[in-house]
Amino acid sequence: MTQAFTELSLAEPLARAIAEMGFTTMTPIQAQAIPVVLQGRDVMGAAQTGTGKTAAFSLPLLQRMLKHENASTSPARHPVRALVLLPTRELADQVAEQIRLYAKYTQLRSTVVFGGMDMKPQTAELKKGVEILVATPGRLLDHIEAKNCVLNQVEYVVLDEADRMLDIGFLPDLQRILSYLPKQRTTLLFSATFSPEIKRLANSYLQNPVTIEVARSNATASTIEQRFYRVEEDDKRQALKQLVREHDVKQAFVFVNSKLGCARLARALERDGLNTAALHGDKSQDERLKALEAFKKGEVELLVCTDVAARGLDIKDVPAVFNVDIPFNAEDYVHRIGRTGRAGASGLAISFVSGKDAKLLADIEKLIGKKAEVEPLELETDRRRFGGPAGRINDGQRLWHDERGAAEARRERGRRAAPPADPLFDQPYEPGLPPDVKPSWEEPSKAPVGKGLSAYIRPRRKVPALFKPPVTDTADTSP
Repeated sequence: MTQAFTELSLAEPLARAIAEMGFTTMTPIQAQAIPVVLQGRDVMGAAQTGTGKTAAFSLPLLQRMLKHENASTSPARHPVRALVLLPTRELADQVAEQIRLYAKYTQLRSTVVFGGMDMKPQTAELKKGVEILVATPGRLLDHIEAKNCVLNQVEYVVLDEADRMLDIGFLPDLQRILSYLPKQRTTLLFSATFSPEIKRLANSYLQNPVTIEVARSNATASTIEQRFYRVEEDDKRQALKQLVREHDVKQAFVFVNSKLGCARLARALERDGLNTAALHGDKSQDERLKALEAFKKGEVELLVCTDVAARGLDIKDVPAVFNVDIPFNAEDYVHRIGRTGRAGASGLAISFVSGKDAKLLADIEKLIGKKAEVEPLELETDRRRFGGPAGRINDGQRLWHDERGAAEARRERGRRAAPPADPLFDQPYEPGLPPDVKPSWEEPSKAPVGKGLSAYIRPRRKVPALFKPPVTDTADTSP
């Protein structure tokens, strides 16, 4: 049974912002979490990706903080009261934008800080005073050590995608950050998957939390069609182009496991005429944001990325996801394919399985509780060499022929007329000198021969000396 946002009795500024964004009914995680957070209780929320977790914690926090809003320009009147921690820069930027839209008609201030960018603009925003701070752990610690922000008045803490933060080694940073916060606070932990490590974290920092699970742990969305194809490593690029064309995919995420493989595949697809962008950890933050913005605007067809884009990115109406490489972590498979089929829309997830992926595929089957039917994929023969035009093959002479006419082309080359014969070239060898005449280089030298020298060795030429050594008198001059 669906519930409308009007049943929550939210404040008028928040209700107006929600209506302006076109939200009318709540998702299951929102319907269950928002009333609990409004009561001020700690929450452990588990929901599959793309179900609206951001609104589930943002709206009730904004509602409870409206009592602190003021129009003062003094930074002291705008201390940090809500802290939202996220694992990646892209996710932090996205959540901050959503919170800004929700708080559009309020006087509550918000900002975002993350690495890869200059700290000076972020410092200037923090010095003005903000009530809601969205951050990645590493950059937040930089600002804390630089004394750019004080967290002693924080009332609400949100750990979003907490399992991912633990996976990439943020646990020590999280522990340091939480040590700066007041003991009396409301802590919300949201994640698409729960692991034993997450439960230990919750037991350490949450007080009597309410556990909310709206979907089976690690389940994939039912609106996503999952297909698996048997493709060897060397054929994956060709298979990707073929399936993009067959399914008439206008936009898609393409996931690989390594940053180097991501860059190489993006360049290769760009050479093949596909509008492609790469997104991986070695890109600067400015390059990553530009690639995402171009993808959102539809200027990029294929966004080739590593798992840095697997979590939380909410880009609507992406019809397909391709796993060129099977992820090393089975849980990342759930997050990858969650980039499509969002908000109830249908989506297509295609994964390429090579011979070495048997164990990784078994881990995915165990996680999602479903058998993966691996289908054979018959690759087209038209692009076997150098990616030539459809229906044609390359004959090795930089010429493209219809496959049926290839044999005829080879026969035609065999029938070509031989070049005209060169009579001089065909003549037998004839010596140019009579047999009793020796060449000049074999004649002995006519110059006078010194004693003991061969007739074939020229004597040294005498040249006048410019300086003569002085003659010394060797006579005895003693008295």
